[in-house]
Amino acid sequence: MKHPVLCIVGLGYVGLPLAYIFAKKGYDVRGYDLNAERITELEAGHDRTRELSEKQLKEVTIRYSADPAVIREADIVILAIPTPVDERNNPDLTPVESASSTVGRHMKKGTIIVYESTVWPGTTEEICGPILEKESDMKCGTDFKLGYSPERVNPGDKEHTIEKIKKIVSGQDAETLNMLADLYGSVIEAGVHRAANIKVAEMAKAIENAQRDLNIAFINEVALLCHKVGIETKDVIDAAATKWNFLKFVPGLVGGHCIGVDPYYLVEKARQLGMETQVITAGRALNDSMSRHVAEQVAEELKGTKNPRVLVLGLTFKENIPDTRNSKSGDVVKHLQKLGCSVEVDDPYVPEEMMVKKGWKPGSLGLGPYDAVVLLVPHQEYMGNPLDLMKALKPKGLIYDLKSLLPRRKIEKQGFRYKAL
Repeated sequence: MKHPVLCIVGLGYVGLPLAYIFAKKGYDVRGYDLNAERITELEAGHDRTRELSEKQLKEVTIRYSADPAVIREADIVILAIPTPVDERNNPDLTPVESASSTVGRHMKKGTIIVYESTVWPGTTEEICGPILEKESDMKCGTDFKLGYSPERVNPGDKEHTIEKIKKIVSGQDAETLNMLADLYGSVIEAGVHRAANIKVAEMAKAIENAQRDLNIAFINEVALLCHKVGIETKDVIDAAATKWNFLKFVPGLVGGHCIGVDPYYLVEKARQLGMETQVITAGRALNDSMSRHVAEQVAEELKGTKNPRVLVLGLTFKENIPDTRNSKSGDVVKHLQKLGCSVEVDDPYVPEEMMVKKGWKPGSLGLGPYDAVVLLVPHQEYMGNPLDLMKALKPKGLIYDLKSLLPRRKIEKQGFRYKAL
């Protein structure tokens, strides 16, 4: 398979950049997404996720389609499908299962099917493989092969792009592994790591984000303790970080479709095996409680202010991207409202109609004065000049700086109050 035709199924934050780097290297690439509107936008050179520019989209040849029949043209099909959790934090494999059914109905004999989604160990071979067999009426391992190569995309990061991050690859047999290692190795500048088997690769991906979740949970708990003691968390971290082996994590809200989600896939696998997780579960519970604590910190500073008017800056789950999936900013807004605050929201990446749809009142720095400005997501638009934030405040108003990024002394020197997590 010297010149395989590729089909990327799912053209979101992961699938589209992946299709791009393969096409840029000269591969014959199809891009399938069931969202016809998304396909129309991409054909016009517009990426709503902002991962690729119009120039990048137009410099490569990718055949986009909302017709699953295009899958049959591919020798290798790569599924980049989200794996969310439901309202009770139970893993939801519905998107992956549905995509597997679609691929199974349209793939040809001899195809290699590769999954990039974060799942619990065993999902690819024990759940997806049988679905593909049933829908295709073909035999896994004989008529088609399975591979798994977990995505390592960091949305909004223009430095650590796909090709610069080492890729884990795995296959159900040596031949498939070698083929996928050659395929990914031809576009990933950082190289590939050949995992011992598919379950190892699945587990490795899941623990990457769970480890980060736990590190943030620890520093969040430290922040809670610092608040009780009456000292600044940033001062403590800066002091501790003078030792070479201290891991400098900062407190904050953990949302998005990876770090705040993937640990639940490990919890679910443990449950299936009759094992009760302790550390992973505790970390998740702690991080999920932080939005309430942030709101309580703000409300505490505003105690005595009648019907305080508060502006929340940032609604996405991280800076400089338009993705609001599992963002904890909405939870902060809800808790502030319960605590008696009149809350308005602003985000340069979120359309006003979306804010209204979610029941949020749009505001802006120009619509002050506010009793407090709460900076939750440090979009570049907010970080240019901290004086702009102060101009939106009433005299002696509060700036709440979640990640301790603003100049505290300058703010206090102007007669305003400053608080951080």
